[in-house]
Amino acid sequence: MSLPRPRLVMPTLFPSQRSVGLFSAAFMLTIGLLLVNVVDPYSGAVASPYYIPAISVVKDGQEVSIDGTYTTAAGRDGVSVTARSAAKASATAPAAGVPDPDTAQAMGLAAVKARGWGMEQYDCLVALWNRESHWNVYAHNTSSGAYGIPQSLPGEKMATVADDWQTNPATQIEWGLRYIEGRYGSPCGAWAHSEAVHWY
Repeated sequence: MSLPRPRLVMPTLFPSQRSVGLFSAAFMLTIGLLLVNVVDPYSGAVASPYYIPAISVVKDGQEVSIDGTYTTAAGRDGVSVTARSAAKASATAPAAGVPDPDTAQAMGLAAVKARGWGMEQYDCLVALWNRESHWNVYAHNTSSGAYGIPQSLPGEKMATVADDWQTNPATQIEWGLRYIEGRYGSPCGAWAHSEAVHWY
Protein backbone atom coordinates (compact mmCIF):
# COMPACT_ATOMS: atom_id res chain seq x y z
CA MET A 1 0.00 0.00 0.00
CA SER A 2 1.38 3.28 -1.05
CA LEU A 3 0.86 6.53 0.75
CA PRO A 4 -0.71 9.41 -1.14
CA ARG A 5 1.70 12.07 -2.13
CA PRO A 6 1.22 15.41 -0.44
CA ARG A 7 -0.07 18.10 -2.76
CA LEU A 8 1.62 21.38 -2.76
CA VAL A 9 -0.88 24.25 -2.91
CA MET A 10 0.59 27.44 -4.27
CA PRO A 11 -0.96 30.70 -3.11
CA THR A 12 -2.50 32.73 -5.96
CA LEU A 13 -0.63 35.84 -6.87
CA PHE A 14 -3.71 37.75 -8.04
CA PRO A 15 -6.60 38.78 -5.79
CA SER A 16 -10.03 37.35 -6.44
CA GLN A 17 -12.49 39.20 -8.64
CA ARG A 18 -14.63 39.97 -5.61
CA SER A 19 -11.81 41.71 -3.76
CA VAL A 20 -10.88 43.66 -6.91
CA GLY A 21 -14.50 44.83 -7.23
CA LEU A 22 -14.66 45.92 -3.58
CA PHE A 23 -11.38 47.77 -3.85
CA SER A 24 -12.50 49.53 -7.04
CA ALA A 25 -15.80 50.55 -5.50
CA ALA A 26 -14.12 51.90 -2.36
CA PHE A 27 -11.58 53.80 -4.48
CA MET A 28 -14.26 55.39 -6.67
CA LEU A 29 -16.34 56.35 -3.63
CA THR A 30 -13.32 58.03 -2.02
CA ILE A 31 -12.45 59.92 -5.20
CA GLY A 32 -16.09 60.96 -5.60
CA LEU A 33 -16.26 62.40 -2.09
CA LEU A 34 -13.02 64.27 -2.61
CA LEU A 35 -14.24 65.75 -5.90
CA VAL A 36 -17.51 66.89 -4.38
CA ASN A 37 -15.63 68.87 -1.77
CA VAL A 38 -13.18 70.29 -4.30
CA VAL A 39 -15.76 71.17 -6.98
CA ASP A 40 -18.46 72.35 -4.57
CA PRO A 41 -16.71 74.05 -1.68
CA TYR A 42 -20.06 74.76 0.00
CA SER A 43 -21.03 71.08 0.41
CA GLY A 44 -20.85 70.58 4.14
CA ALA A 45 -18.44 73.49 4.59
CA VAL A 46 -18.74 76.05 7.31
CA ALA A 47 -18.03 79.75 7.08
CA SER A 48 -14.49 80.48 5.99
CA PRO A 49 -12.30 83.02 7.79
CA TYR A 50 -10.89 83.90 4.35
CA TYR A 51 -14.07 85.45 2.98
CA ILE A 52 -13.43 88.68 1.08
CA PRO A 53 -16.46 90.82 0.21
CA ALA A 54 -16.90 91.93 -3.41
CA ILE A 55 -15.89 95.47 -4.24
CA SER A 56 -18.78 97.64 -5.41
CA VAL A 57 -17.96 99.87 -8.34
CA VAL A 58 -20.23 102.78 -9.16
CA LYS A 59 -19.80 104.11 -12.69
CA ASP A 60 -20.38 107.67 -13.71
CA GLY A 61 -23.93 108.38 -14.80
CA GLN A 62 -24.98 109.25 -18.32
CA GLU A 63 -27.29 112.05 -19.30
CA VAL A 64 -29.51 112.38 -22.36
CA SER A 65 -31.40 115.56 -23.19
CA ILE A 66 -34.66 115.31 -25.17
CA ASP A 67 -36.94 118.18 -26.12
CA GLY A 68 -40.37 118.19 -24.52
CA THR A 69 -42.00 118.17 -21.12
CA TYR A 70 -40.64 115.29 -19.03
CA THR A 71 -40.68 114.31 -15.39
CA THR A 72 -38.50 111.92 -13.42
CA ALA A 73 -40.22 108.58 -12.95
CA ALA A 74 -37.53 106.43 -11.30
CA GLY A 75 -33.84 106.41 -10.44
CA ARG A 76 -31.21 103.90 -9.34
CA ASP A 77 -27.41 103.76 -9.12
CA GLY A 78 -26.87 107.06 -10.90
CA VAL A 79 -29.31 106.21 -13.72
CA SER A 80 -32.55 108.11 -13.92
CA VAL A 81 -35.51 107.29 -16.13
CA THR A 82 -37.91 109.95 -17.33
CA ALA A 83 -41.30 109.81 -18.99
CA ARG A 84 -43.28 112.32 -21.03
CA SER A 85 -45.81 114.27 -19.04
CA ALA A 86 -49.24 112.71 -19.58
CA ALA A 87 -51.05 116.04 -19.27
CA LYS A 88 -49.16 117.57 -22.21
CA ALA A 89 -49.36 114.41 -24.31
CA SER A 90 -53.12 114.04 -23.99
CA ALA A 91 -53.93 117.67 -24.79
CA THR A 92 -54.24 116.99 -28.55
CA ALA A 93 -56.03 113.64 -28.37
CA PRO A 94 -59.47 113.68 -29.98
CA ALA A 95 -62.58 112.26 -28.42
CA ALA A 96 -62.92 108.51 -28.83
CA GLY A 97 -64.94 107.21 -31.75
CA VAL A 98 -66.05 103.78 -32.88
CA PRO A 99 -63.04 101.95 -34.34
CA ASP A 100 -63.39 99.48 -37.21
CA PRO A 101 -60.32 97.18 -37.01
CA ASP A 102 -61.48 94.92 -39.87
CA THR A 103 -61.70 97.80 -42.34
CA ALA A 104 -58.36 99.15 -41.11
CA GLN A 105 -56.71 95.75 -41.65
CA ALA A 106 -58.15 95.57 -45.19
CA MET A 107 -56.64 99.01 -45.87
CA GLY A 108 -53.36 97.78 -44.40
CA LEU A 109 -53.34 94.75 -46.72
CA ALA A 110 -53.90 96.97 -49.77
CA ALA A 111 -51.10 99.32 -48.66
CA VAL A 112 -48.69 96.43 -48.09
CA LYS A 113 -49.44 94.97 -51.54
CA ALA A 114 -49.05 98.42 -53.13
CA ARG A 115 -45.47 98.47 -51.82
CA GLY A 116 -44.77 95.08 -53.41
CA TRP A 117 -44.52 93.25 -50.10
CA GLY A 118 -45.91 89.72 -49.73
CA MET A 119 -48.31 88.19 -47.25
CA GLU A 120 -45.52 87.41 -44.77
CA GLN A 121 -44.97 91.18 -44.43
CA TYR A 122 -48.69 91.70 -43.92
CA ASP A 123 -48.75 89.00 -41.24
CA CYS A 124 -45.91 90.80 -39.43
CA LEU A 125 -47.78 94.11 -39.72
CA VAL A 126 -50.98 92.58 -38.29
CA ALA A 127 -49.05 91.13 -35.35
CA LEU A 128 -47.19 94.41 -34.75
CA TRP A 129 -50.24 96.66 -34.79
CA ASN A 130 -52.35 94.16 -32.85
CA ARG A 131 -49.75 94.54 -30.10
CA GLU A 132 -49.63 98.33 -30.42
CA SER A 133 -53.29 99.31 -30.82
CA HIS A 134 -55.45 96.37 -31.93
CA TRP A 135 -55.87 98.40 -35.15
CA ASN A 136 -57.91 101.01 -33.24
CA VAL A 137 -57.73 104.36 -35.06
CA TYR A 138 -58.50 106.15 -31.77
CA ALA A 139 -56.02 104.23 -29.58
CA HIS A 140 -54.32 106.67 -27.23
CA ASN A 141 -51.61 105.84 -24.72
CA THR A 142 -52.15 108.36 -21.93
CA SER A 143 -48.76 107.73 -20.33
CA SER A 144 -46.62 108.21 -23.46
CA GLY A 145 -48.94 110.21 -25.73
CA ALA A 146 -48.66 107.67 -28.57
CA TYR A 147 -51.71 107.73 -30.84
CA GLY A 148 -53.53 105.79 -33.52
CA ILE A 149 -53.04 102.45 -35.21
CA PRO A 150 -49.24 102.78 -35.51
CA GLN A 151 -48.96 104.50 -32.10
CA SER A 152 -47.20 107.55 -33.50
CA LEU A 153 -45.36 109.52 -30.82
CA PRO A 154 -46.56 112.22 -30.80
CA GLY A 155 -49.67 111.69 -32.90
CA GLU A 156 -49.17 115.04 -34.66
CA LYS A 157 -46.36 113.48 -36.73
CA MET A 158 -49.04 111.81 -38.85
CA ALA A 159 -50.15 115.25 -40.09
CA THR A 160 -47.27 114.99 -42.59
CA VAL A 161 -49.54 112.61 -44.54
CA ALA A 162 -52.89 114.42 -44.07
CA ASP A 163 -54.76 116.68 -41.65
CA ASP A 164 -57.29 113.95 -40.84
CA TRP A 165 -54.64 111.90 -38.96
CA GLN A 166 -56.77 111.77 -35.79
CA THR A 167 -59.68 109.88 -37.36
CA ASN A 168 -58.63 108.39 -40.72
CA PRO A 169 -57.15 104.88 -40.64
CA ALA A 170 -55.77 105.25 -44.20
CA THR A 171 -53.73 108.30 -43.13
CA GLN A 172 -52.42 106.53 -40.05
CA ILE A 173 -51.55 103.36 -41.99
CA GLU A 174 -49.70 105.32 -44.68
CA TRP A 175 -47.71 107.23 -42.08
CA GLY A 176 -47.00 104.02 -40.15
CA LEU A 177 -45.76 102.16 -43.22
CA ARG A 178 -43.51 105.08 -44.21
CA TYR A 179 -42.05 105.07 -40.71
CA ILE A 180 -41.54 101.28 -40.74
CA GLU A 181 -39.98 101.30 -44.21
CA GLY A 182 -37.62 104.14 -43.34
CA ARG A 183 -36.51 102.77 -39.98
CA TYR A 184 -36.75 98.97 -40.27
CA GLY A 185 -37.03 98.29 -44.00
CA SER A 186 -40.20 96.21 -43.70
CA PRO A 187 -42.98 95.22 -41.29
CA CYS A 188 -41.13 91.98 -40.43
CA GLY A 189 -38.06 94.05 -39.52
CA ALA A 190 -40.22 96.20 -37.22
CA TRP A 191 -41.88 93.10 -35.76
CA ALA A 192 -38.50 91.49 -35.01
CA HIS A 193 -37.42 94.67 -33.19
CA SER A 194 -40.70 94.78 -31.26
CA GLU A 195 -40.29 91.12 -30.26
CA ALA A 196 -36.79 91.88 -28.96
CA VAL A 197 -37.45 95.09 -27.00
CA HIS A 198 -41.29 95.41 -26.94
CA TRP A 199 -41.41 98.68 -28.89
CA TYR A 200 -40.65 99.77 -32.42
